[in-house]
Amino acid sequence: MTSLAGKKSLNRIFRRHWQLYMMMIPGFIYLIVYRYGPILGLSLAFQNYKITRSLFSSPFVGLKNFESLFKLPTFGMIFRNTIVISLMKIAFAFPVPIVMALMLNDLRRVRYKRILQTAYYLPHFISWIVLGNVVYALIAPNSGAFSRLYIRLSGASELNVMTNKAAFRWLLVVTDIWKEAGWGSIIYLAALSGIDSELYEAAQVDGANRGQQMRFITLPMLLPTIMTMLLLRVGRIMEAGFDQIWVLQNDLVYDVSEILSTFIYKVSFLQNQPAKGAAADLLSAVIGLVLVVTTNKIAERFDQEVI
Repeated sequence: MTSLAGKKSLNRIFRRHWQLYMMMIPGFIYLIVYRYGPILGLSLAFQNYKITRSLFSSPFVGLKNFESLFKLPTFGMIFRNTIVISLMKIAFAFPVPIVMALMLNDLRRVRYKRILQTAYYLPHFISWIVLGNVVYALIAPNSGAFSRLYIRLSGASELNVMTNKAAFRWLLVVTDIWKEAGWGSIIYLAALSGIDSELYEAAQVDGANRGQQMRFITLPMLLPTIMTMLLLRVGRIMEAGFDQIWVLQNDLVYDVSEILSTFIYKVSFLQNQPAKGAAADLLSAVIGLVLVVTTNKIAERFDQEVI
């Protein structure tokens, strides 16, 4: 009886909101085609795949693709670059949207606030192809606008950021902040708007200043959202930003900029070894899953928001 009542309730809900369910169909199609469909391609990691054969007729080779991957002399460097660049972005780029949201939330002049939000959000909608050319126009050695200004003001002979191994990773962090920090602040602004204003009013009555309100009300209420976003960011730690690095990378900084994503692309499409690329991709996905589960367990132990 209970299951029958539940089915009737679901049917009633569907008839009442069928338009909303119809609007969800394109999203489901996208997930199936572009997210779940490619999972079948991971079988390449265990096959001796050739482009002249079909996916299911290639011979099974077990873990040989992974063995050849680990034997590559550059694989350790590639793996290390992926982790280091991702950790640098988490450490220095992840807090920026939080700070930006807190600053925007305190603005009282609506018009000025909207102008700033537009300026902050705009880079997100510009592709890395375009932004890469902008970056090059600004800091190209001896010819970029910022490079010439720096040389004139500092008296230095040149400014090599694009080709400097010590500076290139920091260039990735700074340009990542420039492009994504404004867009990332939207989620934190939404969380801030959900905080009950009566909490601040009660704190003001008790004599709490703005710093104390931030410490005891804003940050604790924002912490669940921060933890959720951090967990999602940890899950993408093996990506490290393919589009950005592919556009900004050059041969002189290859040793500090080559990551798993760019390696997978080059191996799969430029070197025509899709099986080895699939093995690297599967390895990346497994490591990301392990990191998410581990971080989730740690957050759960400290009674924080989990996913």
